[in-house]
Amino acid sequence: MDLINGLNFTCDHRLHTPMYFFLLNLALLDLGCISITVPKAMANSLWDTRTISYQGCAAQVLFFVFFFGSEFSILTVMAYDRYVAICKPLHYGSLLGSRACATMAAAAWGSGFLQAVLHMANTFSLPLCHGNAVEQFFCEIPQILKLSCSDAYLREFELLVFSFSLVFGSFVFIVISYVQIFRVVLRMPSEQGWHKAFSTCLPHLAVVSLFVSTVMVAYLKPPSISSPCLDLVVSVLYSVVPPAVNPLIYSMRNQELKDALRKLMN
Repeated sequence: MDLINGLNFTCDHRLHTPMYFFLLNLALLDLGCISITVPKAMANSLWDTRTISYQGCAAQVLFFVFFFGSEFSILTVMAYDRYVAICKPLHYGSLLGSRACATMAAAAWGSGFLQAVLHMANTFSLPLCHGNAVEQFFCEIPQILKLSCSDAYLREFELLVFSFSLVFGSFVFIVISYVQIFRVVLRMPSEQGWHKAFSTCLPHLAVVSLFVSTVMVAYLKPPSISSPCLDLVVSVLYSVVPPAVNPLIYSMRNQELKDALRKLMN
């Protein structure tokens, strides 16, 4: 579905707008998120093994943080795109020109890569004092920290707090943007204007809600209810479900994507 959305954007000139440009970036990031964890887990299941090399584990951490960090940054940029389109439509062309869109997309990917490098370098510089068995279907930073010495993981914990602070700041920006959007939409006298605004905003809002809710369940659940089986289910919930469902949400709610897909299939 991500690949089809990318082909739609490339082939249909009606989709050459800032919103669909950012949607293409989101589709590529979703594809990357799935490709990092699922193929290796499937291969291990087929070969009845649970091993991964040290370099492979480091690569998984690097790319997983990179794709997920970049994805939330892209979602934040998409909220700004919707805010400008609905609240400042006369300035849309000047505020979201091709150069501005490329710059924001590059900043989103760059911020994710910077976080990924910092987390990977810091995590794998810690000495592992409690074996080398990660109780997860992929190399996840919290699970790796459980294997490190108790006095050595504080640096990575501080870095995680910093990353969560950035995510929280982006979340607050998204909430403020949508408060302004809904204030403008509710003043629209035309039901057609309501429908057009909500048809572009609701898919993005659904994707953000799914992303944030699954991450919160994964990282903010009480330690008292933690268990290997529950941790596995929760990890699948936030690492596989959002990237797999996001393209479906946008494709089902967006008529232009449906028309482009129909044209591509014909």
